[in-house]
Amino acid sequence: MTTEPERLPFFVYGTLRPGEANHARSLRGRTTSEEPARIGGALLYDGPGYPYATAGPAEAVVHGALVRPRDTDYDRVRTALDRLEGYTPGDPSNLYERVVTEAVCPDGRTVRAWVYLAADPLAARLRATGTSLPSGDWLSDPAARSRRPGAAAGSDRTPDNLDDSSRTEAPSRTAEQV
Repeated sequence: MTTEPERLPFFVYGTLRPGEANHARSLRGRTTSEEPARIGGALLYDGPGYPYATAGPAEAVVHGALVRPRDTDYDRVRTALDRLEGYTPGDPSNLYERVVTEAVCPDGRTVRAWVYLAADPLAARLRATGTSLPSGDWLSDPAARSRRPGAAAGSDRTPDNLDDSSRTEAPSRTAEQV
């Protein structure tokens, strides 16, 4: 079992951003601060209803928010976010990995934070067949906005780029993503 002594804030780039559906469900009232931020070295891909981030070239940027759970809620928030993302520490079948990144705030500060990035098999499928968002900002991309939850019928279906015949069980998360 891996222990995680650091209680880092989370960098969120999709439905967990302030004002979005999963923020309301998982984070509202459980944070001490929320501020715009960006991470480098990551690419953003669109999926019906939510985006995916993957490791990318150093110059690539993903925009989102840095959220700091309250100390009293930290363990519950981390557990809820792990469940939402279908992440279990050390599980080789994870669709996402929770990794440490450096988030950059508008004032130039850098903050170590957790981010959920697509695990290698999913990242490879996204690079091969996914729709990249060159802006790195899911909320400002017009095409992605039209596919956000509630924006169009059918947006709650599992995206095609999550179909993986090598997986023998259904993903443990819903079609709501960071």
